Amino acid sequence: MLDYKFIKENVEAVKQNIKNRHMNADADKAVELYDKRTALVTSLQNLQKERNDNSHSMKQKLSPEERQKLVDQGKAIKEKIAQVEADLAEAEKALHEAVSKIPNMAHPDAPVGKEDSDNLEVKRCGTVPKFDFEPKDHVQLGQDLDLIDFEAGTKVSGVKFYFLKNEAVFLEQALTMYGLNILRKHGFKPFITPDIAKEEILYGIGFNPRGEESNVYSLEGEGSCLVATAEITLGGYHSDEIIKKEDLPLKYCGISHCFRREAGAAGQFSKGLYRVHQFSKLEMFVYCTPEESDAIHEELRIIEEEIFNGLGIPFRVVDTCTGDLGAPAYRKWDLEAWMPGRNGGEWGEVTSTSNCTDYQARRLNIRYKDDDGKNKFLHTLNGTAIAMSRAMIAILENYQQSDGSIKIPEVLVPYCGFDKIG
Repeated sequence: MLDYKFIKENVEAVKQNIKNRHMNADADKAVELYDKRTALVTSLQNLQKERNDNSHSMKQKLSPEERQKLVDQGKAIKEKIAQVEADLAEAEKALHEAVSKIPNMAHPDAPVGKEDSDNLEVKRCGTVPKFDFEPKDHVQLGQDLDLIDFEAGTKVSGVKFYFLKNEAVFLEQALTMYGLNILRKHGFKPFITPDIAKEEILYGIGFNPRGEESNVYSLEGEGSCLVATAEITLGGYHSDEIIKKEDLPLKYCGISHCFRREAGAAGQFSKGLYRVHQFSKLEMFVYCTPEESDAIHEELRIIEEEIFNGLGIPFRVVDTCTGDLGAPAYRKWDLEAWMPGRNGGEWGEVTSTSNCTDYQARRLNIRYKDDDGKNKFLHTLNGTAIAMSRAMIAILENYQQSDGSIKIPEVLVPYCGFDKIG
């Protein structure tokens, strides 16, 4: 969340940022509650001074009448303190709730817009393939080559679930190992993370675990949820900790299943593997000092580009507009791969990377001890290395051959043990 004092001192900028992001939050209410809390803190401090003065006076030599008067004053002060403490606790809670709804400030260069169509393309890599035949989409390819079974997934688990079969199993495992080895080269520490996280961790990361707009599955009566990304578990790893500055940056990568409700996700752009309720992902997460975060954000994007250039998948990079940023993100880059089977050939998001500045660290209480000896909130960043389901779409559709077979990207052949499907 944003710093309370920052909101008060920059309320008009905060209100404009909320408007640009098309989110519902009340900065004026947050300032009002902040002022109320400040007044209550001052009142409490004054009462505590009165109590201390009263206690000090009681130690003097007094007549019974004077002592009784001080006793009565002490009781009255105690009652006032109890009331102000109760009011302060209520004001603190209301302030926290109001501020938690306010999104992070957006980078000054982030394009102002409402939805993904307003994102700004900044770069293209690779060559879009030209086929001398009518290309199939990954759903048809998966069915023809017995790689993906959506029908059985629906029967067993429900819509937007699926079974991966045969060579597709090796392909997903190959993508995992390929990504892990690239990240190891870049100094990332690997994790296999839990698939469940407590609601307070999701809240800290910036996910809303409950409510109709939630994209996560809550576990009834457990106070926990299935994770939508390893960003949640890797971000919660150091909650309520103070990290040594000399240990920063901490570069982690995590393998996890990801569970998403995808409520309202329908239509041709969501077909097949593009929007599903469960998939596997290799996620990057970095803890760093504020001075490092912009440069590390660039580094994460460059790693994502390295991964997809290595796979030989054509893609473009877009600067995400304000309305398409998640609440914690200060700036976000998306990589969109060319998908020949998507509406006759279109770009589809495969990875993203976000700089969340100190927004998540404040909510999760993650700090570092700076050179001046003070504990300060650090910055957090996240980035998708490979979302297996969407990477598989791009590979199947871009590497399809006229005879219906699929070539395997050269970098994956050592991990797969074969160079062709079909």
